[in-house]
Amino acid sequence: MGKMWVAAACLAVVTGYAEPARAARLVVAELFTSEGCSSCPPADALLSELARTRPDVLPLAFHVTYWDRLGWADPFALMAATARQRDYAAALGLDGVYTPQLIVDGVRDVVGSDRPAIWQALAHAKAGAPAPVILHLSRVPTGIDVELGLAAGDATAVVVLAGYDPAHRTVVAHGENAGRTLAESNIVRGLVRAGDWHGVAVTLHAAAPAGEHVAALLQASDGRILAAATVD
Repeated sequence: MGKMWVAAACLAVVTGYAEPARAARLVVAELFTSEGCSSCPPADALLSELARTRPDVLPLAFHVTYWDRLGWADPFALMAATARQRDYAAALGLDGVYTPQLIVDGVRDVVGSDRPAIWQALAHAKAGAPAPVILHLSRVPTGIDVELGLAAGDATAVVVLAGYDPAHRTVVAHGENAGRTLAESNIVRGLVRAGDWHGVAVTLHAAAPAGEHVAALLQASDGRILAAATVD
């Protein structure tokens, strides 16, 4: 899974700040989608609903590249999104990739347009253990600072920064969705690896990824999302 957590240089400085009370953990919902896929607009609409109505969920839309050769080049498609989806398929033992696919907290695979299955997966994730670590991020003049707290026992994970735009409308001229105007939310525009976490209190610094907002995902080597946070 190492290739999944996309690349960039970072600094890590051990800090000694006092940890605040632990907040409720955001559930991360990653939708793998494409503007060239006729089955994807209902999934995009569900993701937009989550963005509007579920402050306890962090929905992110990853636009994959493999639909681009089939009539419409998705302007938001990222090779990093395709690679991330393929790594999830390998980690979860799936036969391959598909759209629309929703991955909940890095461990649960759901069809992205299946409302009952999605709501069940989110409820299951909410009922799980609270975040094992405090995670906070902030913008600074040189990029993004990510503060991580101390964890009990052995812990190791990578911090991935996902830059995303909250909303876009696209008029699709070709392909399966030709003639449609698509309204999409929380579109990932860039991924940056901010660094590794080994269970100690630390501040990581990285360049900000492309995108209006930034989310930090603390992700274990098996793909599990341990904590998440956002900054505008």
